Amino acid sequence: MGSITDVPGIAVGHFTDTRRPTGCTVILTPKGAVGGVDVRGAAPGTRETDLLSPLNTVEVVHAVLLSGGSAFGLDAAGGVMRWLDERGIGVPVGPVRVPIVPAAVLFDLTLGDSSIRPDANAGYAACVAASTDAPAAGNVGAGAGAVVGKLFGFDRAMKGGIGAASVTVHGVTVGAIVAVNATGDVIDPATGRLVAGARSADGLRLHGSTRAVLQGELPTHMAVGAATTIGVVATDAVITKSQANKIAQMAHDGLARSINPVHTQSDGDTLFALGTGESGRTANITVLGTLAAEAVAQAVLSAVRAAESLPSLPACKDITTSGDSR
Repeated sequence: MGSITDVPGIAVGHFTDTRRPTGCTVILTPKGAVGGVDVRGAAPGTRETDLLSPLNTVEVVHAVLLSGGSAFGLDAAGGVMRWLDERGIGVPVGPVRVPIVPAAVLFDLTLGDSSIRPDANAGYAACVAASTDAPAAGNVGAGAGAVVGKLFGFDRAMKGGIGAASVTVHGVTVGAIVAVNATGDVIDPATGRLVAGARSADGLRLHGSTRAVLQGELPTHMAVGAATTIGVVATDAVITKSQANKIAQMAHDGLARSINPVHTQSDGDTLFALGTGESGRTANITVLGTLAAEAVAQAVLSAVRAAESLPSLPACKDITTSGDSR
C-alpha cells in the first residue's frame, strides 16, 4: 500500500492534541515543490489556494497543512511558516524569504471542547515531528477528530481518520495522504462493499446511505461545513504548475470511487498536488492523474481501516457490513 513519504522530497509530521480529538498534519517539501489544488466541496476552509493557480506568479510551495478545528485550524499554518522561516526556507522577496504554506481544514468541533483547536504551536510541533518514515494512520493528526457517514445524523456515524498510500510505475512514484471526515460512506472500489459510514437505526450494522436515499429515506439535516475530506497527492515526476492542478483535479476521482456521496453541500473536499521532480523523469499527465486517483482511494481505505473507536463512535472494525453500496 505504501505511503506519500515513498515520494522523495516529502516528509510528514502529525500533531495530535491529547485534550480532545483534534490535530494537524504537515506535508513538508523543504526543497520546494510545484503545487496545484482542486476544491470540489461546497464548504471549503482553505488558505493560499489562489496562489496555486497557473495564472499566478509563485511556482513552488514549501509545505501543505491539513488541520482539524474548522476555520480556526488555519492558524496552525502560521506555526509551519515559523518553522520554515527559522531554517531560511521560502521564496526570495527582496531581503527576506517567505515560506509558502497552503492549507485546508476539516470540521471536528463536535467532539469534546470546541474551544480546543490546532493553533500555530500545533503546526510548529507537527513540523518538529516530521519524518520521511511512513506516517501513522487513523486517529492521529488531522484525522484525530474525523468522522464519516453523517448523512443520517452524527449519532449514527462512525470514526474516520487519516491514511496514506502510494503507487510506483516505471520508476515514477505517486503518493497520497487523506484525512477522511466525510458526509458519505466509505466504499472499497475493488469490491463495491461498504467499509464504514452511516449505521442502521440500532447502530449495529452499516446502513448504506446511497441505497437508503434511492429507496426514499430522507437524510438528516446537516449544518453546512460540518464534514470535509482533505488531502495531498505528490509525485517525484517533473511537472509544471498547470500539470499539478490537473493531477489534483483527477485525484478527486479517487474520492468519488471511495466515498459516496462526496463533494456535498456539507463537505469542503480539497486535494493538493505536489511535484518534487526528484526522479528527474517526466511522465504522461493522464497516467499521473490515474495513479493519483488510485493512491487517493487507497489512502481513504487506509484511514478508516486504521481508525479506532471513540465513545459512541465505533470504527469499521467494530461494525459488520451490510452488503454492497448500491
